[in-house]
Amino acid sequence: MTAEAGSCSARQQQQPDRRPDGHDRYTISEVVVFTGLTAHTLRWYERIGLMPHIDRSHTGQRRYSNRDLDWLDFVGKLRLTGMPVADMVRYAELVREGDHTYGERFELLESTRRAVLDRITELQDTLAVLDRKISFYAEADLDAGLVRQVRQVREDVRAGVREMERVR
Repeated sequence: MTAEAGSCSARQQQQPDRRPDGHDRYTISEVVVFTGLTAHTLRWYERIGLMPHIDRSHTGQRRYSNRDLDWLDFVGKLRLTGMPVADMVRYAELVREGDHTYGERFELLESTRRAVLDRITELQDTLAVLDRKISFYAEADLDAGLVRQVRQVREDVRAGVREMERVR
């Protein structure tokens, strides 16, 4: 991978103690713990070309590096954007092809960014509708609570009047 993978360490910044210091070779089981992805998903990412070549131990076990974990963190962010897997694979291919693909990578990420901004706007509009409904029901509940209190006061007054009439 390129320097891009190294800049994708948000998970590492959020939880810096998750990776042991000075350690740069992880088994698939360790990566499962670090990322929350399943071993099946990690193998699938490798099979479809979303992951770069993963080193292997002398026994054939996958050995992931910190760079691989950074890349997986970035892929996770792309997934959150809603980017189609095919576009993520295309992006990974472009990264592997080298620096001359910066323009295409830029366009792919810029397009994804625009889609994310559109989705944020859509979600903000949805949130505004929910806020209006919640306010309506909060006020209605407050009004209903006041009505219940007034009814209770009236009932208490009537009961008091009946009690006074009974005592006379």
